[in-house]
Amino acid sequence: MNARELTLNIAVNLGRLGRWAMEGRQGRIRQFLAETDDFMRQLEAAPKLARFLKTFESFKREFDVLKDAASFDETWAETALTWANILTHRAKLA
Repeated sequence: MNARELTLNIAVNLGRLGRWAMEGRQGRIRQFLAETDDFMRQLEAAPKLARFLKTFESFKREFDVLKDAASFDETWAETALTWANILTHRAKLA
């Protein structure tokens, strides 16, 4: 997959994660975090356009916080949904 496709896959997963956290359905959150982490590793190795790098670096820091969180509360969900939205719009720059 190229950087754009990986970015969109990450965005879709973050949308799912955010919705599940808001609904209190935490059963598959760890599974999808692991899948998203795999997409992140692939994206890290993929060629990216320079104009996407600042967004990518910001998201990497935030994703580390999300995946290491002890609980999936409303704030966690809002952060995941916010990044889902940002990455959906920024994917074309990847």
